[in-house]
Amino acid sequence: MQEAIPGAPPGAASAAFGPVGRWLFKASKAAAIFGSLVFVAIVVMSIISIVGRKLFAAPVPGDVEVLQMAAAFASASFFAYCHLNGGDVKVDFFTAAASPATNHRLDALGSFLVGLVGALITWRAGAGALSIKDAGETSMILGWPVWVAQVLMLPGFLLMALAGFYMVGVHWRLSLAKGGAAA
Repeated sequence: MQEAIPGAPPGAASAAFGPVGRWLFKASKAAAIFGSLVFVAIVVMSIISIVGRKLFAAPVPGDVEVLQMAAAFASASFFAYCHLNGGDVKVDFFTAAASPATNHRLDALGSFLVGLVGALITWRAGAGALSIKDAGETSMILGWPVWVAQVLMLPGFLLMALAGFYMVGVHWRLSLAKGGAAA
């Protein structure tokens, strides 16, 4: 479990964040809120489809297609916010006894990897979307272009990359400040 950045109240941007970090935090929070609203809409649609199927033999046409496309987009919307809040998974069994400075350096390395993975996924998802667009692939029931759903994931993955790279600087600064204590 990764602890929140020292000095940050739960659910708030860290005191260690500068103007860019606060902007990134707000953008990530907005994306996460929008993603959660998409999930609520998916749940409502699924309930309507299940009830319609069982009671009236009239499900929502293409409900599984909508669920797949919307859930992919919504899921991608949460990564940056989770990382900026220190909410991603961390195995700290071996580092629990390490100094705060060492832990911040390791967190900087982990954040760098998050940034790299986010950048890689953004690049490959974008390239994949262009390929799917060129192929003209559509969903089977609704006939929706599949590439649109893939493009909608790109902002979430890009925010994840930016959050990862930004947190490298935050953790590195904290590792240098007073032996790694809160700045």
